[in-house]
Amino acid sequence: MRYGKTIKYAFHVIFHPFDGFWDLKREQRGSLAAALTFVALTIITLTLEKQKTAFLFNPYRLDRINVMVDVITVLLLYVLWCVANWCLTSLMDGEGKLKDIAIATGYALFPVILLRLPMILISYMLTSGEGSFYDVIGVVSYLWAGALLILGTMITHQYSVKKTLLTCICTIVGMGIIMFIGLLFFNVIQQMMTFVSTIYEEIRFR
Repeated sequence: MRYGKTIKYAFHVIFHPFDGFWDLKREQRGSLAAALTFVALTIITLTLEKQKTAFLFNPYRLDRINVMVDVITVLLLYVLWCVANWCLTSLMDGEGKLKDIAIATGYALFPVILLRLPMILISYMLTSGEGSFYDVIGVVSYLWAGALLILGTMITHQYSVKKTLLTCICTIVGMGIIMFIGLLFFNVIQQMMTFVSTIYEEIRFR
Protein backbone atom coordinates (compact mmCIF):
# COMPACT_ATOMS: atom_id res chain seq x y z
CA MET A 1 0.00 0.00 0.00
CA ARG A 2 1.21 3.48 -0.85
CA TYR A 3 2.63 5.70 1.88
CA GLY A 4 -0.11 8.33 1.53
CA LYS A 5 -2.86 5.78 2.06
CA THR A 6 -1.18 4.37 5.16
CA ILE A 7 -1.00 7.89 6.60
CA LYS A 8 -4.65 8.57 5.78
CA TYR A 9 -5.67 5.26 7.35
CA ALA A 10 -4.81 6.71 10.79
CA PHE A 11 -8.18 8.52 10.74
CA HIS A 12 -9.95 5.18 10.42
CA VAL A 13 -7.86 3.68 13.21
CA ILE A 14 -8.62 6.39 15.77
CA PHE A 15 -12.36 6.45 15.09
CA HIS A 16 -12.80 2.70 14.48
CA PRO A 17 -10.02 1.18 16.58
CA PHE A 18 -11.26 -2.42 16.61
CA ASP A 19 -11.44 -2.68 12.83
CA GLY A 20 -8.50 -0.33 12.39
CA PHE A 21 -5.96 -2.18 14.50
CA TRP A 22 -7.14 -5.50 13.16
CA ASP A 23 -6.56 -4.34 9.59
CA LEU A 24 -3.18 -2.82 10.50
CA LYS A 25 -1.93 -6.29 11.36
CA ARG A 26 -4.03 -8.70 9.32
CA GLU A 27 -4.69 -6.67 6.17
CA GLN A 28 -1.43 -4.67 6.13
CA ARG A 29 -3.35 -1.41 5.90
CA GLY A 30 -0.65 0.47 7.80
CA SER A 31 3.11 0.69 7.54
CA LEU A 32 6.13 1.14 9.76
CA ALA A 33 7.06 4.26 7.76
CA ALA A 34 3.71 5.85 8.61
CA ALA A 35 4.03 4.86 12.28
CA LEU A 36 7.47 6.45 12.49
CA THR A 37 6.06 9.54 10.77
CA PHE A 38 3.50 9.86 13.55
CA VAL A 39 6.25 9.53 16.14
CA ALA A 40 8.19 12.31 14.40
CA LEU A 41 5.06 14.49 14.16
CA THR A 42 4.39 13.92 17.86
CA ILE A 43 7.87 15.22 18.64
CA ILE A 44 7.30 18.25 16.40
CA THR A 45 3.89 18.90 17.97
CA LEU A 46 5.15 18.80 21.55
CA THR A 47 8.15 20.96 20.65
CA LEU A 48 6.05 23.58 18.84
CA GLU A 49 3.54 23.52 21.68
CA LYS A 50 6.25 24.60 24.14
CA GLN A 51 7.62 27.27 21.82
CA LYS A 52 4.58 28.70 20.03
CA THR A 53 1.60 28.38 22.37
CA ALA A 54 0.10 31.72 23.43
CA PHE A 55 1.67 33.26 26.52
CA LEU A 56 -1.51 32.85 28.60
CA PHE A 57 -1.38 29.06 28.31
CA ASN A 58 2.34 28.44 28.01
CA PRO A 59 4.09 27.58 31.31
CA TYR A 60 7.47 27.10 29.61
CA ARG A 61 10.23 29.68 29.32
CA LEU A 62 11.79 29.83 25.86
CA ASP A 63 15.30 30.17 27.25
CA ARG A 64 14.91 26.89 29.14
CA ILE A 65 13.48 24.77 26.34
CA ASN A 66 15.77 22.04 25.05
CA VAL A 67 14.50 20.51 21.81
CA MET A 68 16.78 17.49 22.14
CA VAL A 69 15.15 16.60 25.46
CA ASP A 70 11.76 16.36 23.72
CA VAL A 71 13.22 14.31 20.88
CA ILE A 72 15.04 11.89 23.15
CA THR A 73 12.11 11.59 25.57
CA VAL A 74 9.52 10.66 22.93
CA LEU A 75 11.87 8.35 21.04
CA LEU A 76 13.03 6.67 24.25
CA LEU A 77 9.49 6.08 25.49
CA TYR A 78 8.43 4.77 22.08
CA VAL A 79 11.35 2.35 21.78
CA LEU A 80 11.10 1.24 25.41
CA TRP A 81 7.37 0.53 25.10
CA CYS A 82 7.81 -1.46 21.90
CA VAL A 83 10.77 -3.49 23.18
CA ALA A 84 9.32 -4.14 26.66
CA ASN A 85 5.94 -5.07 25.22
CA TRP A 86 7.51 -7.42 22.68
CA CYS A 87 9.71 -9.11 25.29
CA LEU A 88 6.77 -9.58 27.62
CA THR A 89 4.19 -10.73 25.09
CA SER A 90 6.67 -13.20 23.60
CA LEU A 91 6.43 -15.00 26.94
CA MET A 92 2.66 -14.58 27.20
CA ASP A 93 1.65 -16.12 23.85
CA GLY A 94 1.13 -12.77 22.16
CA GLU A 95 0.53 -12.89 18.41
CA GLY A 96 2.16 -9.58 17.57
CA LYS A 97 5.69 -9.24 16.24
CA LEU A 98 7.95 -6.31 17.14
CA LYS A 99 7.02 -4.61 13.85
CA ASP A 100 3.30 -5.01 14.60
CA ILE A 101 3.76 -3.45 18.03
CA ALA A 102 5.78 -0.57 16.60
CA ILE A 103 3.10 0.14 13.99
CA ALA A 104 0.18 -0.04 16.44
CA THR A 105 2.00 2.20 18.93
CA GLY A 106 2.83 4.78 16.27
CA TYR A 107 -0.77 4.96 15.06
CA ALA A 108 -2.01 5.27 18.66
CA LEU A 109 -0.14 8.59 18.93
CA PHE A 110 -2.18 10.22 16.18
CA PRO A 111 -4.75 11.90 18.51
CA VAL A 112 -1.92 13.85 20.16
CA ILE A 113 -1.07 15.34 16.78
CA LEU A 114 -4.67 15.78 15.67
CA LEU A 115 -5.79 17.67 18.77
CA ARG A 116 -2.73 19.41 20.18
CA LEU A 117 -1.26 20.81 16.97
CA PRO A 118 -4.34 22.92 16.06
CA MET A 119 -4.61 24.05 19.69
CA ILE A 120 -1.36 25.96 19.26
CA LEU A 121 -3.15 28.34 16.87
CA ILE A 122 -6.44 28.25 18.77
CA SER A 123 -4.63 29.31 21.97
CA TYR A 124 -4.23 32.81 20.44
CA MET A 125 -8.00 33.10 20.07
CA LEU A 126 -8.88 32.15 23.65
CA THR A 127 -9.14 34.34 26.71
CA SER A 128 -7.83 33.45 30.15
CA GLY A 129 -11.36 32.53 31.20
CA GLU A 130 -11.48 29.89 28.46
CA GLY A 131 -8.29 28.23 29.62
CA SER A 132 -10.20 25.23 30.95
CA PHE A 133 -11.22 24.39 27.36
CA TYR A 134 -7.57 24.38 26.32
CA ASP A 135 -6.63 22.14 29.25
CA VAL A 136 -9.48 19.70 28.59
CA ILE A 137 -8.44 19.24 24.96
CA GLY A 138 -4.89 18.53 26.08
CA VAL A 139 -6.03 15.90 28.58
CA VAL A 140 -8.42 14.33 26.05
CA SER A 141 -5.58 13.95 23.52
CA TYR A 142 -3.51 11.92 25.99
CA LEU A 143 -6.46 9.85 27.23
CA TRP A 144 -7.49 9.10 23.65
CA ALA A 145 -3.96 8.04 22.74
CA GLY A 146 -3.72 5.93 25.91
CA ALA A 147 -7.01 4.18 25.16
CA LEU A 148 -5.86 3.47 21.60
CA LEU A 149 -2.58 2.09 22.92
CA ILE A 150 -4.47 -0.33 25.16
CA LEU A 151 -6.86 -1.37 22.38
CA GLY A 152 -3.95 -1.73 19.96
CA THR A 153 -2.19 -4.03 22.39
CA MET A 154 -5.33 -6.11 22.89
CA ILE A 155 -6.08 -6.54 19.19
CA THR A 156 -2.46 -6.99 18.07
CA HIS A 157 -1.87 -9.82 20.53
CA GLN A 158 -5.45 -11.16 20.63
CA TYR A 159 -5.72 -10.77 24.39
CA SER A 160 -8.72 -10.44 26.67
CA VAL A 161 -9.35 -7.08 28.37
CA LYS A 162 -8.01 -8.35 31.70
CA LYS A 163 -4.86 -9.80 30.15
CA THR A 164 -4.34 -6.62 28.12
CA LEU A 165 -4.47 -4.38 31.19
CA LEU A 166 -2.09 -6.69 33.05
CA THR A 167 0.24 -6.68 30.04
CA CYS A 168 0.24 -2.87 29.83
CA ILE A 169 1.05 -2.55 33.54
CA CYS A 170 3.83 -5.13 33.24
CA THR A 171 5.12 -3.35 30.13
CA ILE A 172 5.46 -0.09 32.07
CA VAL A 173 7.31 -1.96 34.81
CA GLY A 174 9.47 -3.58 32.13
CA MET A 175 10.31 -0.15 30.70
CA GLY A 176 11.55 0.90 34.13
CA ILE A 177 13.66 -2.25 34.44
CA ILE A 178 15.20 -1.75 31.00
CA MET A 179 16.04 1.87 31.84
CA PHE A 180 17.59 0.81 35.14
CA ILE A 181 19.71 -1.87 33.46
CA GLY A 182 20.70 0.59 30.73
CA LEU A 183 21.76 3.25 33.22
CA LEU A 184 23.63 0.65 35.26
CA PHE A 185 25.42 -0.56 32.13
CA PHE A 186 26.46 2.95 31.09
CA ASN A 187 27.58 3.69 34.63
CA VAL A 188 29.79 0.59 34.63
CA ILE A 189 31.22 1.54 31.22
CA GLN A 190 31.90 5.07 32.46
CA GLN A 191 33.70 3.75 35.54
CA MET A 192 35.77 1.38 33.41
CA MET A 193 36.75 4.22 31.08
CA THR A 194 37.69 6.38 34.07
CA PHE A 195 39.75 3.52 35.52
CA VAL A 196 41.57 2.91 32.23
CA SER A 197 42.15 6.65 31.80
CA THR A 198 43.58 6.87 35.33
CA ILE A 199 45.95 3.97 34.74
CA TYR A 200 47.06 5.49 31.44
CA GLU A 201 47.79 8.82 33.13
CA GLU A 202 49.73 7.08 35.90
CA ILE A 203 51.84 5.17 33.40
CA ARG A 204 52.33 8.23 31.23
CA PHE A 205 53.71 10.46 34.00
CA ARG A 206 56.00 7.85 35.58
